[in-house]
Amino acid sequence: MDDAHRLAGRRAFVLGGTGGIGFRVASALAGFGASLDLHGGSAEGLERALASLQAAGAEASGTAGRIASMADASFAWERAGRADILVCAFGPFLQKPLHETMPEEWKLVADLDLALPGALVSTAIAGMRTRGFGRIALFGGTRTDGIRGFRTNAAYAAVKTGLSSLAKSVAAVYAAEGIAALTICPGFVDTEYLDEGLRADLASRSPRGRLVPAQGIAELVARLLADGDALWNGSVLNADDGLISW
Repeated sequence: MDDAHRLAGRRAFVLGGTGGIGFRVASALAGFGASLDLHGGSAEGLERALASLQAAGAEASGTAGRIASMADASFAWERAGRADILVCAFGPFLQKPLHETMPEEWKLVADLDLALPGALVSTAIAGMRTRGFGRIALFGGTRTDGIRGFRTNAAYAAVKTGLSSLAKSVAAVYAAEGIAALTICPGFVDTEYLDEGLRADLASRSPRGRLVPAQGIAELVARLLADGDALWNGSVLNADDGLISW
């Protein structure tokens, strides 16, 4: 089967799909024939993303709304239940040392960076089991592929590390039913959300003196999700260009 039809007839729900890595993953999935259901934080961002995708011939729809709590994500349950492919590319970043991290900040990152993807996975799996097919991509944090200590973002890293266990659990229980999941841990990725000062700083701390291209990660993830055999099921994938520490 040619690439343009590998995911024909499959529906992808991309949380955080109107910008950054999420939008690029959505675009790459459309290149394999998937139809798209996107979530974005703003109506303007969603409109731009849909216009771009539809101009390229993709079948795409979506919804917009800021997610500041689990309650704000109630729209997502039905969409996840219909999805053959679930991509979670959303989650707030928190950079604070532990002694400055407040209880409400712990709750925010635990809810939105772990509980929300977990709930979406649980919801999606129910529908995927009935169809005998499912693909799940979860985006972890930089260097959260294993248990490590972090000086300035321990809360964020702690909950993102949990996504690796989630993907492995999906593989352990549901592989025989045609469902596969992986967690991607990017390095410092070049997206529109970085200002020039931060872009230069992160590039200087990256192995090749450059940021990781968002399009490269997106194409890699989409190709894995379009792989019929999914021998990668349960994998935790570093996409950090060889980053050692930060």
